[in-house]
Amino acid sequence: MTLEPVELGQSKADLAEILRELRKRAGLTGDRLAQRCTMSQSKISKIETGRRTPSLMDVERILRALEAPPSLIAEVMALARIANTEWQDSRSLLRRGLDKGQVELAEVEKITKEFRFFLLSMITGLLSTPEYIKASLDDVEGDLGKVMNKKLERQVVFYDESKSFTFILTEQAVRFLKIPPHAMAIQIDHLVSLSHLPTVRLGVIPVDTYLPGCPLTTFTVYDEHMATVEASTGVMMFRDPRDVTAYLEEFASYEDRALFQDDARERLSAWADIYRS
Repeated sequence: MTLEPVELGQSKADLAEILRELRKRAGLTGDRLAQRCTMSQSKISKIETGRRTPSLMDVERILRALEAPPSLIAEVMALARIANTEWQDSRSLLRRGLDKGQVELAEVEKITKEFRFFLLSMITGLLSTPEYIKASLDDVEGDLGKVMNKKLERQVVFYDESKSFTFILTEQAVRFLKIPPHAMAIQIDHLVSLSHLPTVRLGVIPVDTYLPGCPLTTFTVYDEHMATVEASTGVMMFRDPRDVTAYLEEFASYEDRALFQDDARERLSAWADIYRS
């Protein structure tokens, strides 16, 4: 039996449905499939009802336990990769409310131990002063007080010593003139202050630094389980281990070329002085 990708669909619900249908066609109960896969029956149930998105490894184990032919395995694995990728467009985020998005980010930050941020074009909210945050929302309509408060509240995560943060900022990101020069100097001084926190490792990449490849986007890696990539129209979330590994490797290549500790602070202070003058 073969299934066209169009027939499979591109959603988590479709993946759950096809896995459930394949089990039934194989004449297996959920318990029996769980035994073959060395998974719990409750995990199989959650996967088949769409309450849990299976990893690619989970899907491969299920398909091999069902003795699916190679062609079908390839097609369903392609669907599984799509199901492990999520797109949140900016319009939807605005409709739901940006403050709700901040709450969701705070929940992700609660369960993450190691954070890696590559900031290509501007300073992220976690590192921002109130004035910078306000300016970053200047094209958003409505009452922004809740969003600003949520962004500032999230910054308390730096004081949880069970977590670690590595930020790599390009010179363009640090010096992007989002607010008046005197306020930019304060913002850059704030970066210097944060770099002294025991949980924060902050690096900068001067514009004259050679970088491999071609950095295209701002991205964040949460532990080794998820990577988010930002675009002007929304955010892409990757959970496929191959995608996450690719971003970890890209991050490591920038980390090798960034300035850290006193070298970074010296460069940041020089950039702040330019705005002060």
